[in-house]
Amino acid sequence: MIDKAYLEITNICNLRCSFCHGTKRAARMLSDEEFEALTDRLSGKVKFLYFHLLGEPLLHPRFPHFVKRAWEKGFYPILTTNGSLLQKSGQTVLENLPYKISISLHAPAANAAFADPEYFDTCIDFAKKAAAMGCITVLRLWNIGGEGEDENNAILQKLHEAFPGEWPPSHRESVRLSRDKVFLEWGEHFEWPDENAPDVPADTDIFCHALRDQVGVLCDGTVVPCCLDAEGTLVLGNLFDNPLDEILRSPRARAIYDGFTNRRAVEDLCRRCDYARRFRK
Repeated sequence: MIDKAYLEITNICNLRCSFCHGTKRAARMLSDEEFEALTDRLSGKVKFLYFHLLGEPLLHPRFPHFVKRAWEKGFYPILTTNGSLLQKSGQTVLENLPYKISISLHAPAANAAFADPEYFDTCIDFAKKAAAMGCITVLRLWNIGGEGEDENNAILQKLHEAFPGEWPPSHRESVRLSRDKVFLEWGEHFEWPDENAPDVPADTDIFCHALRDQVGVLCDGTVVPCCLDAEGTLVLGNLFDNPLDEILRSPRARAIYDGFTNRRAVEDLCRRCDYARRFRK
């Protein structure tokens, strides 16, 4: 069983942040029938179902229904959101809670939309309510060493006001902010893999958890190795057409898996992945 599947219910986003790769793929949302078909083929194969690869999941009008169906099918549904729609959709999410919600707070430098003071207050209020109802709620600051890190002090000050007490922040580990399930999660800034990025020698030490810990499914059913293949460059198959086990046994999928077992990236895109380089020895 693979731990995580990133099922992209839509590749549409209401924002365009500088840290996000974005996509040139045609805008799309999964229908109910497509969601059922894809989750049927993931059922029993993965544990955690992330409603995200690209796109803002809360834009999908059927998000609450998808959460309900994911629970019914035995998945642990997880939402990753930019938080900007919580003022409008937060109550609906609270009525249809996933297992975990991650809210990206590292966006003020990347998008002017996050400068609205109500944005932060809404995210904090929602996080407290969701956690009190038993949902793991993570507030992300994934900008260490990158754009916007200098804004973290102001964010941390507001977090201390919202969650008083002793919780000295660590840039390496998550911090529990409350007795409920509210956490602050740090992360280093990284560049998305891009075919135009500088290549590295084929014998460079590179490891990735793709296909052993995670798999991605784009909103047209395309299966890719990981959550960072924004354009569907490394096509392994299509889950509408073939079972997941068959796709994972394909020559390309096996080559990627075996390559990382030997700490080598056999695909050009993987050698150009800044995130994978953090797993070097």
